[in-house]
Amino acid sequence: MKKIILASQSPRRKQLLEWAEIPFEIVLKETDESFPIGLNADEAAIHIARNKAVAVQSLAAKDAVILAADTIVVLNKRIIGKPKNKEEAIRILNDLSGQKHTVITGVVILHSLKEIAFSDCTDVYFHELTKNQIEFYVDKYKPYDKAGAYAIQEWIGVVGIKSVTGDFYNVMGLPVSRVVQALKNFE
Repeated sequence: MKKIILASQSPRRKQLLEWAEIPFEIVLKETDESFPIGLNADEAAIHIARNKAVAVQSLAAKDAVILAADTIVVLNKRIIGKPKNKEEAIRILNDLSGQKHTVITGVVILHSLKEIAFSDCTDVYFHELTKNQIEFYVDKYKPYDKAGAYAIQEWIGVVGIKSVTGDFYNVMGLPVSRVVQALKNFE
């Protein structure tokens, strides 16, 4: 497989590509993570991922394969982003407690003029979380860089998640098996 450029600073995406034994390097460029009003959640995630890919493509070799992704959380049709502080993280986890939400990762792969874009959705069901559990998690893990204020592979996922319907790795930040299949189009 060709070496790809991962347009992400996410340690989870890096780890997933390493587990899949995909050769890659990381190239970053600060990008706007907003999206136009009126996009549905799938379109919003792809829009943000596309912005990341295009920004990094301008820094990469002409024949580079660029992989970018963005993960968002949707609860009751409301997109939940990354918390700005402790209070917002606690509020978000209180909202998710005892509820089903959907984790959507938008993926864009660019190579020259070719683009593959898709999103993957996973439903996550939380147990009722106590105030102490939420505060413990936020204080210890500081989930301020995580959509939905949590990481499934951390303590809160181990004790707080009742079930997952869909790709577990999508919740970590990258539907890696779909990415591997899509990358075959660039071999």
